[in-house]
Amino acid sequence: MKLTHTGPDGEAKMVDVGGKPVSRRTARAAGRIRLRPETLALIKANQIKKGDVLAAARIAGIAGAKRTSDLIPLCHNIPIDVVDVRFEFEPDGIAIEARAACEARTGIEMEALTAVAVAALTIYDMCKAVDKTMLIEGIRLVEKTKNAIPG
Repeated sequence: MKLTHTGPDGEAKMVDVGGKPVSRRTARAAGRIRLRPETLALIKANQIKKGDVLAAARIAGIAGAKRTSDLIPLCHNIPIDVVDVRFEFEPDGIAIEARAACEARTGIEMEALTAVAVAALTIYDMCKAVDKTMLIEGIRLVEKTKNAIPG
């Protein structure tokens, strides 16, 4: 199996995408953070002392996606058209989903994954004073697409 991010001597390298056509790319990632029911109730009632947990986590997830190439060394800096971060309360936690899209020569899945991870870490940070049992889990790519741009 040939690894695309490894040079002939085994060293890590950035893939040259310069010859690839620009296409419309989307990615959807998901994850969750497990929280105590009491913590969920505080979040729902906007009673966490640091402020609106989900608003902060949404903005942090978007900002994280925009900084992905600064955080992941071999990622390309790509023009992001949109990042959308959503939350759903569950009985034992919060499900997180991020959708990202761009027109580029390489995919946007790392940006979607980063959005989920940073949103989860923000929830953790904002709730750590009231919940020592939190667990971030299941961060994964759910879907990615690539469509040629007519023209």
